[in-house]
Amino acid sequence: MQKPENNHKTVLCFPQAENPVWIPVPKRIRVFLSSRLIADSTNTMLLRGRPPVYYFPRKDVKMDFLKKSNHNNQSEKYGKARHWHVEADEKIAVNAAWSYENPPEEMAGGIAAYIAFKWSEMETWMEEEEVVRVHPRDPYSRIDVIRSSRKVKIEYEGLELAETYCPTILFETGLPARYYIRRSDVNIALLKPSDHQTECPYKGMASHFSLEDDEWKLENIAWTYAYPNQEVAAIKDLICFYAEKLDDFYVDGKRLPKADTPWSG
Repeated sequence: MQKPENNHKTVLCFPQAENPVWIPVPKRIRVFLSSRLIADSTNTMLLRGRPPVYYFPRKDVKMDFLKKSNHNNQSEKYGKARHWHVEADEKIAVNAAWSYENPPEEMAGGIAAYIAFKWSEMETWMEEEEVVRVHPRDPYSRIDVIRSSRKVKIEYEGLELAETYCPTILFETGLPARYYIRRSDVNIALLKPSDHQTECPYKGMASHFSLEDDEWKLENIAWTYAYPNQEVAAIKDLICFYAEKLDDFYVDGKRLPKADTPWSG
């Protein structure tokens, strides 16, 4: 008997881009200064990195708001960049727009036709109808929030800060796993709210705690999200400690090695 042919084909839902560093963005992206629309495009490109950067086709940039600058700089990866000041009403964002004039061969016909803006110098960034803060969201970055039964125990100078058998673990591409702990499993009396806040484009606005005792103070050692983004709603009001700042951070009885992150200092 003839063996039937296998006509099954595997279809990739998300085919890989030809250049995973320089990828098209299907969203409508807008940027504003002084409530003026500076650029508006559904054909934006994303230059991946830390942080990622949006690049707008020149035809989608309102060039009347851009004034030539004498500032130039050289990138080892992308060549020479020319700059513009962005001026809207009485606001001036100095050297806040740029474009690479002589990109490397693998990006020829690409990045040279686009203009980028310094994120922090602009007033508002929008993806479709949502305001985005800090930097663009990289589609190659993934966040998973998973409930766990691992034992997590955290100490400092002999004091127990937290112990739990039901952490919520947040896994984020390129970063160490984060262990979020319910407040009833945290020695909350040792934590004092601080004025420090941070923002994440994936998770939202975080408020911080400092660790205080009669003899010492360790600033901004833990954080919480009172109003996390919908995608990570499970971490709402849980507390997470910077493992890279603590020597006595144990998971299932094993000391967690200190990761090298931007928050290691």
